[in-house]
Amino acid sequence: MTKEQSGLTRNRRLDIVFRCCADALMFNAAILAGLVSSFLIRQTPLKASNSAPAFSELLGRYLPWSPLFTALALTIFYLFGFYTRGRAYRSKYKALYVAQAVTVVFLILAAATYFDADAAVLPRTTLVTSWVVAVAMLTGARVWSAIWKSMLDRERAQETEAVSATAPPLILVIGGAGYVGSALLPKLLDKGYRVRLFDLFMYGEEPVANLMEHERLEVLRGDFRQLDKIVKSMDGVDAVIHLGAIVGDPACALDEEFTIEVNLTATRMIAEVAKARGIKRFIFASTCSVYGASDEILDERSALNPVSLYARSKIASEKVLGNLNSERFATTILRFGTVYGLSGRTRFDLVVNLLTAKAVVDSKITVFGADQWRPFVHVDDTASAVLAVLEAPVDVVRGQIFNVGSEEQNKTLGELGAMIQRQVPTAECICSLGDSDRRNYRVRFTKISQRIGYKPKWTLEAGISQVIQAFQDGRVTDYRDDKYSNVQFLKNEEGQKYLTTDVAWLKSLIENSYSEQQLPSTQDQVTVR
Repeated sequence: MTKEQSGLTRNRRLDIVFRCCADALMFNAAILAGLVSSFLIRQTPLKASNSAPAFSELLGRYLPWSPLFTALALTIFYLFGFYTRGRAYRSKYKALYVAQAVTVVFLILAAATYFDADAAVLPRTTLVTSWVVAVAMLTGARVWSAIWKSMLDRERAQETEAVSATAPPLILVIGGAGYVGSALLPKLLDKGYRVRLFDLFMYGEEPVANLMEHERLEVLRGDFRQLDKIVKSMDGVDAVIHLGAIVGDPACALDEEFTIEVNLTATRMIAEVAKARGIKRFIFASTCSVYGASDEILDERSALNPVSLYARSKIASEKVLGNLNSERFATTILRFGTVYGLSGRTRFDLVVNLLTAKAVVDSKITVFGADQWRPFVHVDDTASAVLAVLEAPVDVVRGQIFNVGSEEQNKTLGELGAMIQRQVPTAECICSLGDSDRRNYRVRFTKISQRIGYKPKWTLEAGISQVIQAFQDGRVTDYRDDKYSNVQFLKNEEGQKYLTTDVAWLKSLIENSYSEQQLPSTQDQVTVR
C-alpha cells in the first residue's frame, strides 16, 4: 500500500469514528428527550400520582444501560450501511433508510421493555418520544449534510469554471514522454497551453527531463489501461492527445494480446471516458502503415491493406473513434508517415535513423527491399501537425483523417540509402530488392495542407544531417542501446514486466473484424515503420 493509499484509509477510518460518536450523542439525546417527555406527562394533573418516579430515578435506570443500548444502536446503524454504502444514497433515499434503521433499534428496545412497564428501563412513553426525536435528528443531520455538501460542490464548480474561463486551455497528452510526445510538449508549452502529461515512463524521465519543472506542466504517472487513473487525468481537460501505443511491427508482434489491449482496448476506453467527461477534442496518432502494400499513390479515401498487427490495431482504433465522433466530441486521426529525426526520446529502430547510424558507426549501409516506397516525415513535423490540428477550427477537423507528411518525401529505401551515402561517403551501401516486409506505399498529403495549411519544414537531407551531427557531438554513442529500440527494450528484463494482459479473447475482435491476412512472423531485425 502506498503512502497516499494509507493516508486515505486512515482518514476514512477517522471519519467513521467521528460519525459513530455523533450518532451516539444524537441517540442518547433522543433518549434523554424521551425521558423528559415521560416525566412531564406523569406530572400533569391527570397522570400525577405519588407513585410517579422522579426524573432522577428515570435517568438513574437508564444510565447503566446506556453503553449497551448505544452499542446496539451503532451496530444496527452499521449493518444498515450508515458508514459505508448508504453514504452515497440520494437525500430522499438516505432519509428513508435512516428512519428504517432507527425504527429497528426502538422496536428491539420496545420488545425488551414492553412486558413490565413499571420496572422497565425505558417507559413506553419514553420509547415513542425518543423514536420520533431520534428519527428527526439522525435523518435531519444526514439530509442537511447532503444539502450542505451539494452547496459546496456547486460553489467549487462555479469557482473552477471562473478559473477555466481565464486560464489557458488544459491539454492532456497521453504517452507524452515518447518519441513524438517529447517533441510535442515543448511546442504546447511555448504556445502557452497548460499541459498534463500522462505516461508510464517506461523509458525513464530523460526524454522530458528539461521540462519537468515547468510551471504549466503537470505530470501524472500511470498505465493508461487503468480506468480510475484515466478518469482522474481528465479533470478540467479541454482536449486529449492520445499518443500512447506499442509502436512498430516487431514490438507489436512480441505479444499480440498485449498489443491489442494497449493499442485498441485502452484507446476505446480512453475515448469513451473523454466523451463522457464532456471533452470537446480528441486527437489520435495513427500510421500510414494502414495502407500496407499498393502500387498506387494513396490518400485518406484509399482502401486499406494492412499487413501487420500494428496496422490492424490502428485501423480498429480509427473505426472506434469514428463511431464516437459527434457534434460535441470531435475526433481527429493523424496518420503519420515513417518518422525520422531526433527528439527527447530518439529511436534507432526506424529506418532513416538506423541506416544513418550504421553509416556513421559501422561504415556500412544494408538496405533490404530497395524498391519499396515509404512516405517519410520528421518527428518535429509530426508534433507540428498535432499542434496545427489542435488549433484549427473544430468544425474543420471534426471526424477527419489526415495523412501527415509531404509528397516530396515519398522515397524508395534505395533512394534513402543513396542519400545517406552522399552525406557519409566513407560508408559502403549494399542494396537488395528482396525483403520479407511486404509494405510498399506512396501517400498524398494534399488534404492536411488544404484544410489547415500544414506543411512540413524538415527535409530528409536535413534529418539525416541532424542524426550524423548527434554522433559527432557525442549526444549519441551506442545506437544499439535497448533504450533506443521499442522491440529491444520490451525484450529485456526491464521491459518484460510491462508485457502483461488478461484479455486473450480480444485478439479475435481485431483479427476477424479488420483483416483475413495472417499475422507476420516476429523478426529480430528492424522493420521499416
